[in-house]
Amino acid sequence: MRVLLRSEVANLGKRGDICEVADGYARNYLLPKGYAIVASEQLDAQAATMRRAREIKDAHDRQAAETIARSLVQQVIRLPMRAGPEGRLFGSVTAANIVEAIAQQAGLEIDRHKVHLAEPIKSLGTHEVPVRLHAEVEFPVTVEVTRA
Repeated sequence: MRVLLRSEVANLGKRGDICEVADGYARNYLLPKGYAIVASEQLDAQAATMRRAREIKDAHDRQAAETIARSLVQQVIRLPMRAGPEGRLFGSVTAANIVEAIAQQAGLEIDRHKVHLAEPIKSLGTHEVPVRLHAEVEFPVTVEVTRA
């Protein structure tokens, strides 16, 4: 069945895309949830309008992410934490801690899901933490964990 996506669906497509999906997937999931409508020849113009709106929003989001990236790459985010004599932290630094420190020190609000820590930071020192604000904008944030 051909459907026109009304919103982004993981592993399928973005808003305005016309996709070929299994009938059951469309009837039981996409259509009842409002993620898609059945595609017809008359919907091609509507699909093109949706794609243009998506591209404009995507360009705006990318530009905003690049602005944030330029300001954060230059800064060092400092986190004072309690640590033992060997430099091992009592606890750990998580993405939520990093986002909170960025908000306090840089004045920028970032979603904690955009901070990609492979595992929590458990030692003192300087660490590079990747942040992905947009599909095309990924940059490292320098986090310095110091003794409190």
